[in-house]
Amino acid sequence: MTFSLAAMDPETGMFGIGSCSSSIAVGNRCPWARAGIGAVLTQHRTDTRAGPLGLEFLARGYSAQETVNLLVAGSEYPGQRQFAAIDREGRTAFFNGPQIETINTGHVGDRCVAVGNFLASGTVTQDMVTAYETSRGAAFAERLLAAVDAGVAAGGETQPVMAAALLIVDKHSWPLVDLRVDFEVNPHHGLRRLWRAYEPLVERFTLQVLRPFELKPLINSALTI
Repeated sequence: MTFSLAAMDPETGMFGIGSCSSSIAVGNRCPWARAGIGAVLTQHRTDTRAGPLGLEFLARGYSAQETVNLLVAGSEYPGQRQFAAIDREGRTAFFNGPQIETINTGHVGDRCVAVGNFLASGTVTQDMVTAYETSRGAAFAERLLAAVDAGVAAGGETQPVMAAALLIVDKHSWPLVDLRVDFEVNPHHGLRRLWRAYEPLVERFTLQVLRPFELKPLINSALTI
């Protein structure tokens, strides 16, 4: 019950994922990414174990297609699973289990891949890829959010979406962005609000890890973390 787009930003080398679902905690279960390595999506009867396992395959040098193949081969119930991956070269792959009974699709674009299930329309993932590709020039996060918005606009799921997530990794072992909205009507709108609040602090939160003595006090003390 999820639709997502994973991508690599060719300008920065960042990997990112935008996800939306009618199922709570989509950001905790479905999108996985590691800086300099790639990103993995595990959806439909979600096997959360496949996220870190897929990243480990990518880290060992397997391509996106090889990684997806290995996840399928190692799954006890591959017919019920939906996987996707993007590797450090920007190559993509996806798999839709043949026993998924709802509308399920996958589409690839320029260093991006979108997959979805329980879809209300067969155009959802294609529209996500199109939105991502046509937003070139915008910030990477904005492009991922545009893809999520396009998926919702194309019909989204057969049930109302109630969760959304934005995950971006850059040069470090921790996510640059990891924002989640759960159990909220129109969560894609809430995700944009979170991003607008978080965006001015991204650089600060990185600096406080690497060079904390360079931080300057914030005018709004409520934002000091």
